[in-house]
Amino acid sequence: MNRQLTEGSLLAAIDLGSNSFHLAIARLDHGEVRRIDSLSEKVQLGAGFDKDKNLTSEAQARALACLARFAQRLQAIPLRYLRIVATNALRQANNSAQFIEQAEHILKKRIEIVAGREEARLIYLGVSHTLAEEGRRLVVDIGGGSTEFIIGENFEPLATESLQMGCVAYTQRFFADGSISAKALDKAIMAARQEVMAIANAYRDLGWHSVVGSSGTIKATRQILAQNGWASPEGFITKEGLAKVRDVVLACKHVSELNVVGLKDDRRAILPAGYAIIQAVFDELNLETMNYSDGALREGVLYDMLGRFSHEDIRDRSANALMARYHVDTAQAKRVAQTAENFYQQLHSSLTIDEEDEDLLRRAALLHEIGLAISHSSYHKHGAYLLQYSDVAGFSQAEQERLALLVACHRRKIRNEQKVQLMSKGGTSLFNIAVLLRLAALVHHSRSPEPLPDLKISSDGLHFIMQFPDGWLANHPLTAADIEEEKDYLQAWDISLVAS
Repeated sequence: MNRQLTEGSLLAAIDLGSNSFHLAIARLDHGEVRRIDSLSEKVQLGAGFDKDKNLTSEAQARALACLARFAQRLQAIPLRYLRIVATNALRQANNSAQFIEQAEHILKKRIEIVAGREEARLIYLGVSHTLAEEGRRLVVDIGGGSTEFIIGENFEPLATESLQMGCVAYTQRFFADGSISAKALDKAIMAARQEVMAIANAYRDLGWHSVVGSSGTIKATRQILAQNGWASPEGFITKEGLAKVRDVVLACKHVSELNVVGLKDDRRAILPAGYAIIQAVFDELNLETMNYSDGALREGVLYDMLGRFSHEDIRDRSANALMARYHVDTAQAKRVAQTAENFYQQLHSSLTIDEEDEDLLRRAALLHEIGLAISHSSYHKHGAYLLQYSDVAGFSQAEQERLALLVACHRRKIRNEQKVQLMSKGGTSLFNIAVLLRLAALVHHSRSPEPLPDLKISSDGLHFIMQFPDGWLANHPLTAADIEEEKDYLQAWDISLVAS
């Protein structure tokens, strides 16, 4: 199957942010992503929590109505060229699974909840593709629920952090009824400074040559400064300009009174909180000016997707980095991965597993022994823990969970509840590739460098049949014994295994 994007191909990204939902549609033009359409709606999902940290039915209804409108614009986009990422609000919501199930029904595509540092990496990727200047840069993206900080050079991030402060969250915390006071504003600034303080020394030590902001909050602030003559000659946000914004904010007793030139109506309520976070960033990192970039998370997702279809998938680099970090036996990992790939090629039609499953299976095979770095005993459990809780660039939280499940289930006794987990996290396809990984690891149990014989495998999803050349199993009694043991293990998953 062709996995390449061709010239003129359409691709799309949706960013389910805590303040706004964004849709970007682009066309591949001479190797570059050219945006041809976009939609953005202030859903304010981050303002829709009840006291138990659940998204309210009203907030979910707003969000789902927005996604229904997005879906109408996506009819010309092949699903394989669409990615949907969710950020802080859905990271925090206790009932995010309920909402995501409904959203995926509308969009017909899996939604990826990305961790904070992965969000930061994608933001940097989007920003860096919009900037011409070279050198080390600090990128700050203020979202509705979190703020991401990245230091990078060219297209490579060097440091990524995500802090729990955002314009919607701080509006709820410090300006919930819309009232404005110097005391509330200073409290918000101090709270944000305390957050930034945790990374300030490390970031200052690493250093940067330029500072770039992205996101609606920084864009709105820059527009206010530019249209009132408070920006630098280059149009940058400055300390002096921020002092003017503070005066404008404190001249009002309520957000409804804010009527500064350049401020759009839909940003009035969150201006005090947004200003407080920018001011804290300037104060704590000793900034003089900040430029603005139109690039953001959704552009980063588009470029990351372009890489996935151009054999530059960051997830493969991350898998290789994990193998190196945990001193994986590379030769053994590649043997298992090659056999797993062989099984996939023979069974993908009968088991209805696709290219994404193939990639997941291959990476799980490469990483199935990382737990040996901790202990040989129960190393599959240690490996699963490392995969689930590490920050791994390029992977969504759900992808890491699926990788962890595959590694946890790849050897020894298995339980029916693990099958339930596999089905809930990835359906029948994830369950099927879990079986394939077990069988691939099994036939390489001896760790022999000798290549396997021509091995045939067939399955209907409940019965797996492995066919070895005549006499091979008789000459390899340990493998035959492993297969007999595996037959008993797979019965826990209602799978029958036949080998001849």
